Amino acid sequence: MDVVVLLFLTSGLFLGWSLGANDAANVFGTAVGTRMVRFTTAAIVCSLFVILGAVLSGAGAAHTLGKLGSVNALAGSFMAAFSAAITVYGMTRMGLPVSTSQAIVGAIIGWNIFSGSITDSNALTKILITWVACPLLAGFIAAPLYQLTRRVLKWAKLHVLRLDAYTRLGLIFAGAFGSYSLGANNIANVMGVFVPVSPFTDFEIAGLVNFTGIQQLFLIGAIAIAVGVFTYSKKVMLTVGDGLMPLSPVAAWVVVISHSTVLFLFASEGLEHLLANAGLPTIPLVPVSSSQAVVGAVVGIDLLKGGKNIQWKVLGSISVGWITTPIISAVICFVGLFFLQNVFNQQVYREVHYSLKPAAMERITDLGLPVEDLKDIQDKIYKSATRFRSAVRKSTFLSKFQESRILHYAEISPTEISPALLNTLDWEWLGSERTESLDSLVGKSYYYKWQLTETLARLNDEWKLLADTTINKAHNKEIKARLNYVLRTFSLESKDNVRDK
Repeated sequence: MDVVVLLFLTSGLFLGWSLGANDAANVFGTAVGTRMVRFTTAAIVCSLFVILGAVLSGAGAAHTLGKLGSVNALAGSFMAAFSAAITVYGMTRMGLPVSTSQAIVGAIIGWNIFSGSITDSNALTKILITWVACPLLAGFIAAPLYQLTRRVLKWAKLHVLRLDAYTRLGLIFAGAFGSYSLGANNIANVMGVFVPVSPFTDFEIAGLVNFTGIQQLFLIGAIAIAVGVFTYSKKVMLTVGDGLMPLSPVAAWVVVISHSTVLFLFASEGLEHLLANAGLPTIPLVPVSSSQAVVGAVVGIDLLKGGKNIQWKVLGSISVGWITTPIISAVICFVGLFFLQNVFNQQVYREVHYSLKPAAMERITDLGLPVEDLKDIQDKIYKSATRFRSAVRKSTFLSKFQESRILHYAEISPTEISPALLNTLDWEWLGSERTESLDSLVGKSYYYKWQLTETLARLNDEWKLLADTTINKAHNKEIKARLNYVLRTFSLESKDNVRDK
């Protein structure tokens, strides 16, 4: 692997370390804060299960971050991760359990602004809603669970020593579950920005297990989290476990279970598929904040008791950290990208061009979208999504949905189905019928990505996306993953003489 690639990946490792120092410790913060579990034991269990969760179940939440903004250059990914890491590290130094999720979202938005990319409003709205829902949900789970646990323990009439032993064991098991959920959910924060430019390739272990490039990427990120847990997490553990509100051992167990459940709900692809197949609404797979979940659970329990024991000054400091984290991260990322590009001559983003060529105009006309007012910008090439959108808005008024459709059909993405590249595809993963469709297109080239995807859908139903409903969500997600794989494989650099617009 190129040394430069390794150098750029270090920012992701730094962010992983920062997450381990700040967020990952929260799964054992209450246990360590109440002196029920030793820090060393907590760190070992947390590190092991964070790695397992990241490698085995980390792909789901990364998808939403990719929709928010697809950082398409390695140097840009480096700066996005570095900006988030610096922000989280600074907050950690102050002992505040800030949100790594908020830090990386802020950094991605900073990259979007610098590169002229459009921030997906639907993805951003979904993420913002989860930022509010995460602590509230944790609190709503913690309060009744605390009541139920107390009643069960009162009914059981356990000896104090046996209760103590069960509580310690329960905290360890709850922490293991929480650590797994944290790895599955928050590895997207650490390595999600590197997914589009991942330098790793798939390989098989003993001919039995396929270890994907993304899993390799998530593994090294998870190891960095583990190092952060061991080296710098104790201070934040004590802030969450003791500084916000004094907790009994039973309350500490409830906090960990509530926190772990929330992270699991927002990370489980299996649960998403189960709900979708049952025709039920699915829970968005979004990287949420471990710190927010813990704080929400702690506050939920105290509100049940009357709200007299919360250290409101500490809670206020934590809340200020949550609000300022994405703003600080976005500013650092924007300034850092400027220096990387103009001082160190690094490519921090790959330009994505847009143009309404006759093929695109014809396609959007067939879909019933208004094109009459767009003829003045036909055939012109724009070097970013924001410039193209600005030109469209000057020409006509469209709804957000109509704008997104026109952006989709105007995005230039030249591809050519070459026989040499066809042989490099993972035929087993794609399936025989899908690869046969690609084989029939050898030698053909396409100017827009939608031209290739729609051609494949006409050739074989296996490439078709179904109606965008809850029950079809899992199916469409798998098809989109395979389409993106094909588009990356056969992508060409545009040879047009691009003019500034």
